[in-house]
Amino acid sequence: MLVARLLQYRSQLSNTAHGDGQAHDATVPVTNFDEMNLRPALLRGVYGYGYEIPSVIQQRAVIPLAKGYDLIAQSQSGTGKTGAFTIGLLERVEPALLRTQVLVMEPTRELATQTAHVIRTIGTHLDIVVLAAVGGGRVSADAALLNKGVHVVVGTPGRVLDLLRRGLLVLDDLRVVILDEADEMLAEGFMESIKELIGLLPRSTQVGLFSATLPPAVLDVTQNFMKDPIRIVLTQGELTLEGIKQFHVYVEREDFKLDVLLDLYDRLSVSQSVVFVNTRRKVDWLAKELDKRDFTVACIHSDLSTEERASVMEHFRIGRSRILIATDLIARGIDVGGVGFVINYDLTRNFENYIHRIGRSGRFGRKGLAINFVVKAETGLLRDLQAFYNTEIPELTSDFTI
Repeated sequence: MLVARLLQYRSQLSNTAHGDGQAHDATVPVTNFDEMNLRPALLRGVYGYGYEIPSVIQQRAVIPLAKGYDLIAQSQSGTGKTGAFTIGLLERVEPALLRTQVLVMEPTRELATQTAHVIRTIGTHLDIVVLAAVGGGRVSADAALLNKGVHVVVGTPGRVLDLLRRGLLVLDDLRVVILDEADEMLAEGFMESIKELIGLLPRSTQVGLFSATLPPAVLDVTQNFMKDPIRIVLTQGELTLEGIKQFHVYVEREDFKLDVLLDLYDRLSVSQSVVFVNTRRKVDWLAKELDKRDFTVACIHSDLSTEERASVMEHFRIGRSRILIATDLIARGIDVGGVGFVINYDLTRNFENYIHRIGRSGRFGRKGLAINFVVKAETGLLRDLQAFYNTEIPELTSDFTI
């Protein structure tokens, strides 16, 4: 087994870098970027990106990554997870060595593209070369950049494995691999691809896992390919997002939802919002209904090409669209500062996706709002959702204002 092979390799590694005293020092929260002992060029990039003080996950995760420890980090969406592993991995990169030193794995093209942008921006003063290796684009373009040399590859499993099998991506100098959204990356759909990838890593590769949710089954799997990881793991009851107000609205019938949505937009003055529905067909239908009423609407789902999705997201980020209607495809992948609230037009039945949906508002310390539409048949589903997160989602009152 590939995973067993990696475990055997890792068991042969020296424990020198993971001494108890050093590990303890690495887990102490550092509440100021200036005190993280980052190289000056990286620190300039951190502040240039707009960070002023580290979020909780950044206080606890940057130093362990920068010091070379394996790490399992669980933190809510919107709390600076991407920034945490970006800063940590960039401290590990040697800019003078134009070889692939870091590999970041993402479950979707949108997330991979977005993460690559964050790494480029924060690493701009280090002259870091980053490749976003995602499906839909030409392999020849990736090959040309890899031939010139890159420091960091951010990609989806399919494209990364394709590049490895063709011999275009070489991991001889790899130092760090990050599995972002690890709950999804280690789920059934991606598991075989991740196992194959793990078997191809150099035996000394540092592994970092980041996710908003880490079910016990995922944590069990990590025992097979991580060596003495430092764990930053929240309990299920701690996962509901601070700073995001959550409400529900009872809707008597499914076909009344549109009127309720229009009423909300009359009452709430917010620059941008995301509306989640459960099917691709409903995305298109709702977009047409809102367009008839002169709303500036964009929609995104898996039927769109890579180029179409990228265009939709870019238009939304720069404000050309006020409302984005989406399926769970982008629940983990959008980071737009202007998103004032999220509407779950359809209540999700995948409870682990709920935190990713509502995390699209209230990004990194900003206030947010999530409103859930609930038809009569879904009252039990709402009750189960509240129990899952050990939280209360009260009913929206008629006098509510932002």
